[in-house]
Amino acid sequence: MHVGACQMRLHLPESHSLKDKRQVVKSVLARVRERFEVAAAEVDDQDVWQVATLGLAYASGDAGHAEDVLNHAARYIEESRPDVEITDVRIEVQSVLD
Repeated sequence: MHVGACQMRLHLPESHSLKDKRQVVKSVLARVRERFEVAAAEVDDQDVWQVATLGLAYASGDAGHAEDVLNHAARYIEESRPDVEITDVRIEVQSVLD
């Protein structure tokens, strides 16, 4: 089994309050979960208005597939949300329970 993890840092220039940020983050997370069947959450920077750090995880029998799903999810966010700028993406796939 292979588990892929993605940490993504977003800049939200249109966000002027935590409420604005929560609306954007909630929408992004819901869309990514539904479309790519990944586990997704805000994992850091919860108190910063214009920055969000998201974590995505995906389990697969194939390491390449796990990495592809996470790459597609990151690209989807970038393409579908012009109001959000992705400033950093880190993807790592680990083999577990061999």
